Amino acid sequence: MAEDEVQRLKRLAAEKAVELVEDGMVLGLGTGSTAALAVDAIGARVAAGLKVVGIPTSEVTAAQSQRLGIPLTDFGHYNAVDLTIDGADAVDLADLTLIKGLGGALLREKIVAAASKRMAVIIDETKLQGTIGSRTPVPVETVRFGWQSTERQLKGLSAKPKLRLGKDGQPFVTDGGNFILDCDFGPITEAAKLHAALKSLTGVVETGLFIGLATDVIIARPGGIEVVRRG
Repeated sequence: MAEDEVQRLKRLAAEKAVELVEDGMVLGLGTGSTAALAVDAIGARVAAGLKVVGIPTSEVTAAQSQRLGIPLTDFGHYNAVDLTIDGADAVDLADLTLIKGLGGALLREKIVAAASKRMAVIIDETKLQGTIGSRTPVPVETVRFGWQSTERQLKGLSAKPKLRLGKDGQPFVTDGGNFILDCDFGPITEAAKLHAALKSLTGVVETGLFIGLATDVIIARPGGIEVVRRG
């Protein structure tokens, strides 16, 4: 499928997700190329009179939202988020477990998602991989100090960790000032167990396994938009 057709379908899926937005909502604003399409659509509705406030999941999304005139807030003013709209790097439709974080914003994304009453995830069908981990590594955000020690601990869990580098060839640094180790585990059949094991390691801040957080997955397919909701 041509790249422009993929973008067209993603835009349609983003617009479908934004149909869930209602006046007065507190919104979680996701990060990444697909989520950016939803933020664009929200911005258009705000310009037309929609009254919402947003909590961005990255500095990039915050800057985009400000350009579009979307009012921003934080958790100092609100305890919960009504709806988060975000993308994902891999999705298991069996239980809507996600892998997120290839864009580098997994920590803030998970904080916002965990505080959300509803999370709509926009993807194209290439992100459907059956058992997650089959083709996509799990990003693991780690503190910078002693990251090599954390890397060795990850290898002890049968991971194949790789320090993420930026375009300049230097270690990629998240908005929180941390490093990311992209970990290949192969197919993951017990995501919750793996997540717990990763979080128990000293130096690990957060993982890109999003379990029990997505409520709606909106899939851009050549034949149209498909919506899958958690039971």
